[in-house]
Amino acid sequence: MNSLLTFIKRRPVAAYFVLTFAITWGGMLIVFSQAGMPPSDEQFDRLAPFAYMAMLAGPSISGLAMIGLVSGHAGFRELLSRLSAWRVSARWYAMALLIAPLSLSSVILTLSVLSPEFSRDVFVPDNLIALLLTGIAVGLVVGLFEEIGWTGFAIPRLRLQCGIVITGLTIGILWGAWHFPVWWTEDSFSGVLPMAVLLGGLFAWIPAFRVMMVWVYDRSGSLLVTVLMHASLLATQLYLVAPLELSARYTLTHIVVWAGVLWLLVAVVLLVKRWQVRRPGAPEMAPDKMQQAPQ
Repeated sequence: MNSLLTFIKRRPVAAYFVLTFAITWGGMLIVFSQAGMPPSDEQFDRLAPFAYMAMLAGPSISGLAMIGLVSGHAGFRELLSRLSAWRVSARWYAMALLIAPLSLSSVILTLSVLSPEFSRDVFVPDNLIALLLTGIAVGLVVGLFEEIGWTGFAIPRLRLQCGIVITGLTIGILWGAWHFPVWWTEDSFSGVLPMAVLLGGLFAWIPAFRVMMVWVYDRSGSLLVTVLMHASLLATQLYLVAPLELSARYTLTHIVVWAGVLWLLVAVVLLVKRWQVRRPGAPEMAPDKMQQAPQ
């Protein structure tokens, strides 16, 4: 037990990743154990509430556990201070709330000119208010539970050793892989195209968006702003993409094009802020004690 605690305190970020995947993937394996892996679409829909509970338990429980083990009560106070840090520049709120809807809506609008698959009244659906409220509510809950771990614990510690882009890519790739069980159904393996959709959805745009999230968090120092950015992402997807009911071919098309737009944004940030995003360091508002946190 002592050796395990010593390893956790010496390698807290690695321990966080292991614990997060173990809780989420282990929980989902238990949920789908009777249905089989991978489950059919019908089985997944039936068990989805329990699967999502297991999913959100991973980053939140492991993040809080690691904060308690590594920093104790001081760590929880520091987490709360970042979560309540709302007095930041309005531009960071604008970045957090608008990157996802503006980038994705521009992609959908452009593709709708080329194909009717992308123009099924998605911008003015019949249940507009219900979709918006659902997206906002789900986005806030999911954003809070996930970012307690990803941004509340792992990202500030990685930033002490890596620049924004490397930190974002590291978290983004792991974040994409962490989503794998919730997107893994029998249909994913029914052909080359569905598999491409699965892998593209996990690794084409997710790392790029996470780089942007790390940049916004790094400059604002606010965990609250990061939660709002995560919520904006999920709400945008529920509102703009879910109603389309795209085929695998068109789903892959929008994923690839949106990924290209997001990577272009990353390239712009890298060019304009090249020194700022490459150098290691603590976020703008991080307490001095975070600068001494173990890696």
